[in-house]
Amino acid sequence: MKIGVIGSGHVGGTLGKAWAHRGYDVYFAARDPRSERMRRLTRECGPNAEAGSLAGAAAFGDVILLATPWAATKQAIAAAGDLSGKIVIDATNPLKPDLSGLDAFGYASGGEAVADWAKGARVVKTMNQIGAALMDAPIAELGKPVMFVAGDDELAKEDACLLVKSLGFAAEDCGPLSMAACLEHLAFLWINRAVKQKKGATFAFVISPASPPRTE
Repeated sequence: MKIGVIGSGHVGGTLGKAWAHRGYDVYFAARDPRSERMRRLTRECGPNAEAGSLAGAAAFGDVILLATPWAATKQAIAAAGDLSGKIVIDATNPLKPDLSGLDAFGYASGGEAVADWAKGARVVKTMNQIGAALMDAPIAELGKPVMFVAGDDELAKEDACLLVKSLGFAAEDCGPLSMAACLEHLAFLWINRAVKQKKGATFAFVISPASPPRTE
């Protein structure tokens, strides 16, 4: 799979570099592909990465990682051009600027907004439920960290799950794209605990099987 990355900040840069190190071809969209920051990022990625225009990244990728700030997401999708048939991994979260809650601009979820803006794309919501620093090979004491996945296209979800698993997560299919709101609220819980409550960003969600209650 070739991966086009739209949004090369903390999330896009971390994920793009992680996938490049695992042998995937990665193309970063950048306002200035020749900036020192982008040259450094592509050097760190190795020979599988390059940087260019937003339209170039969209044309390059079989999979498009959408990792833009929420306020810039609709504009970025419009500038990308036709994404019909592309797998779009939506790693955004519709956060209010002050992190006080979520605002998906009148949609039920950010994921469903992305699907509406990117007509014909096969949108999968995932990689939005943890901080960027823990997106590559995370470790948790109680088991493998889980990353939930939601989307309407089963084949697109399978490919997205492969990419999620390659990062070291347990990929958990939680159903159709209408579940994206739940994933975004889970992200808000993570952000609230890490940032608002100042409890630190070194935690991940883990699914641990529970034993039934004992009966006398």
